[in-house]
Amino acid sequence: MKITKAVITAAGPDQTHLPLQTLVTPTGDTKPMLSLLLEETFAAGITSVAIVIAPGTENDYQKAAGEFLEKVTFIEQPAPEGFAQAVWCAREFTGSDRFLLLLGDHIYLNPKGPSCISQLLNAATDTDGPISAVQPTHESQLPYYGTIGGKRIPGSDQLIEVTSAMEKPTPTLAEQELIIPGLRSGRYLCYFGMHVLTPSVMTQIEKDLSTGEKLPLTPALNAVAASERYLACQIEGRRFNLGSSYGLLHANLGMALAGSDRDEVMTSIIELISSTK
Repeated sequence: MKITKAVITAAGPDQTHLPLQTLVTPTGDTKPMLSLLLEETFAAGITSVAIVIAPGTENDYQKAAGEFLEKVTFIEQPAPEGFAQAVWCAREFTGSDRFLLLLGDHIYLNPKGPSCISQLLNAATDTDGPISAVQPTHESQLPYYGTIGGKRIPGSDQLIEVTSAMEKPTPTLAEQELIIPGLRSGRYLCYFGMHVLTPSVMTQIEKDLSTGEKLPLTPALNAVAASERYLACQIEGRRFNLGSSYGLLHANLGMALAGSDRDEVMTSIIELISSTK
């Protein structure tokens, strides 16, 4: 069944301002990051989006949504009770449907092929269960991401059947528990910042929240992996996490290098490097 709903979480204390940041697109236009994310989401076939926000921020998000405002629903997370709770806040919007989940502080870029969101949604058409986007990631980045373990689906270069998922594992633990055949040494499949989730995941989140803890999403996904088929799809493209060090800089550079002004940008970078030796 086609997925038509998406949820974007943007309520975390360290996340709220990031979707409002301005980026320069590969075509040279200047847009809020949220507008770029919505543009890619709707272009991939999604028809309605809910954005989970912190109280008091709706006016800013309405402005950043721009031309897409009429297709957007805003849902407040009353208090910063963790990522899983933010997702659960959208339960009435998602209802009994599978839905696309995106992180509000991530932007995606694949200038040489289908958009990253389209890749995940296309992969999701072949399964009824949850499926997460992942990408090979160096172990130095493990403190920023959830990471999966599992086995590759025979005959597919992209799909992995997930057997376990851990939130921000140490390199030692990842080496012991999360090795994926075919990856270079020191690299693991980490979450890419987008998932297709099912009502069963929402049910698991509700169970986890009964403990009263502020939880990420990964424990719920790990529990679901033990009870039903849970897949991951290896995505072509780049993710830019604006919440990481120099994240906004990396995103703007990535956009610039993917555009028609690439040579000019490269020249400026080389000149800057030369002048700061």
